[in-house]
Amino acid sequence: MAVDKIRVDKITWDRVGRVTEPGRYMYTFGWLTITAGDLAIWQQYPQAAFTLLGQYAEPHEAVGKEFHLGAFDVAPDGRPPFTTH
Repeated sequence: MAVDKIRVDKITWDRVGRVTEPGRYMYTFGWLTITAGDLAIWQQYPQAAFTLLGQYAEPHEAVGKEFHLGAFDVAPDGRPPFTTH
C-alpha cells in the first residue's frame, strides 16, 4: 500500500534574517508578510518553525507569490514529551 506524503514547508526566524519589525519582506520567490504576533512567538521561542503558506498575487498586483506564516512548532527538532507503548 503506497502512502502519499504531503510536503509542508517550514520557515524559521534565522531563515528570514531574524527580522525585528513586522512587515512585507522579499522572499525566495515572492513576498513574505510577518506580523507582530509572528515576531512575538519568535522572540519567546527563537527556534520555532512556522508553516509557510503561499498564494499567488492578484492579477493587478506585482508578479510573484505572496507568503504568510501559519501554524508553528516551538521545538521542531525536539523529541516528543511522551512515549507511546
